[in-house]
Amino acid sequence: MLFRSHLRNGRSIIGLARSDDGLNFQVAHEPFITPAREGLFAEYEEFGVEDPRICNMEGSYLITYSAYSRHGVRTGLARTRDFNVLERVALITQADCRNVVLFPERFGGRFGRLDRPHSEISPWSIWLSYSPDLIHWGDSRVVIKPLSYHWDEMKIGPGATPIKTEKGWLNIYHGVFKTMDGAVYRLGVALHDLRDPARVLGVSDDWILQPEDPWEVTGYVHNVVFTCGAVAEEDGTLRLYWGGADTVVCTGTTTIEALIDLCFSRPRKPI
Repeated sequence: MLFRSHLRNGRSIIGLARSDDGLNFQVAHEPFITPAREGLFAEYEEFGVEDPRICNMEGSYLITYSAYSRHGVRTGLARTRDFNVLERVALITQADCRNVVLFPERFGGRFGRLDRPHSEISPWSIWLSYSPDLIHWGDSRVVIKPLSYHWDEMKIGPGATPIKTEKGWLNIYHGVFKTMDGAVYRLGVALHDLRDPARVLGVSDDWILQPEDPWEVTGYVHNVVFTCGAVAEEDGTLRLYWGGADTVVCTGTTTIEALIDLCFSRPRKPI
């Protein structure tokens, strides 16, 4: 598990924890990713690194993360084979584009990703982009947008790395609703076509998780459940991990079949 933590000066780093059962984790004594101290990455990571997503692809683990600096927030890409040695690959977005998750397979030889640019013209929507080399990205298009007066009307963004199923790519995303008492973060689910992920097969009208427990309702940022990772088990169970109120890491289980069913039985338009 990779997780965000804060130093006492307020700057963020990414820690590492290991587990044999997915429930009991032992945290490593040293952080796994800290802001770079030299070169191009140092300029764009000076304020911290956060929100890692892990994608197991072609013999290595690709990690996307948010890099904060005086220039804003952008997305970095790193690679590891053993979670001991880390190689920074590239900064793969400009400022104000984050929540990048990579698909664990190529499409017609190209890598694919979901991301969330910051834009008030098309408010905080989920986009799809492609790359020949993981560094240069383009052919971008919007695939899912927030829905007015809906639980995700303020903004949405990709969460866990997409999960391949027989019926499509399962996309667990976060959505935000603005209230008089502040924003509420919830989780939803969508399904993308296996060969053409720009084709959204279904988006559930209902959320799948909302802040309810005390450690989700109250904390560093109140009323937040936010996921960066999920594990599909061989028996069809899905173990989901999420941050509660930006303070603790939580886990729970569901089934892949139940989430797929929501996309078809309780659908809403993606755009």
